[in-house]
Amino acid sequence: MRSSTSNRWIVFLSLSSLAGALLAQVIGDEAMQDALAPTGTLRAVFLATNPMQARVDPQTQEVTGPAADVARELGRRMGAWVSIQPVPGVPAVIEAVQNGSADIGFLAYDATRAEQVAFTQAYILGHNSYIVRADSPIRALADADREGVRIGSREGVAVDLSLSRTLERAELVHLPRATEDEEAARMLLADEIDAYAANTERLAVVAANDSRIRIVDGSLMFAEQSIVVAQGNEAGIAQLNRFIDETRSSGFLQSIVDRYGLAGVEVAPKDTR
Repeated sequence: MRSSTSNRWIVFLSLSSLAGALLAQVIGDEAMQDALAPTGTLRAVFLATNPMQARVDPQTQEVTGPAADVARELGRRMGAWVSIQPVPGVPAVIEAVQNGSADIGFLAYDATRAEQVAFTQAYILGHNSYIVRADSPIRALADADREGVRIGSREGVAVDLSLSRTLERAELVHLPRATEDEEAARMLLADEIDAYAANTERLAVVAANDSRIRIVDGSLMFAEQSIVVAQGNEAGIAQLNRFIDETRSSGFLQSIVDRYGLAGVEVAPKDTR
């Protein structure tokens, strides 16, 4: 009799613990939705020109890529609908988050941007390098920072901001933000610039399509792909950092990196900044 009573007590405690855990999860999801999707729909924006974030299929209009998968998993966990939309550039991401037309945005961290929106820790890292003409004397990254070398980059992107601070001798040529990679390749071949800086995934596509162009080995810098919210949304940042920690530990982020096979992309270590 005593043993039976003991067993019932153990079962009661186990069920109570499970109920408590489920209640805590519900409360956590509600807190996440209150902080990040108060309308019931998680509205996300990303850079239309950044393949490390997402792409839009021109036929079906389906959005796929790391940022899309992250946004959908976030929405699933909080029980919210998800809307993810491309925008033309960094200022558009920042403006959408600031004016409330988007709840979250996807951006690479930079100190100047952090004055305008609040950043989470990084969820993935995207490496950057140069492409040059196949016959270029630039064989290593350090070779590019020399007198007379003209390095092109799209104005205002992460690598452009970084090079603005770090180049000592080379001339940085700020290209219009809307410059296509194919136009940068044309400029290289026309001797209008000597190197072009961008994320490795974009450069790999250019180099694969033209044997007259090659990627310089190595990582010029890594872009900390992060989630942004409006300044002052501390609860949202706390929820998002917890979410990133959990998806890193569970292997979800690694599965995204593996699924899309993007060149120069890896899961960010915890608390990267």
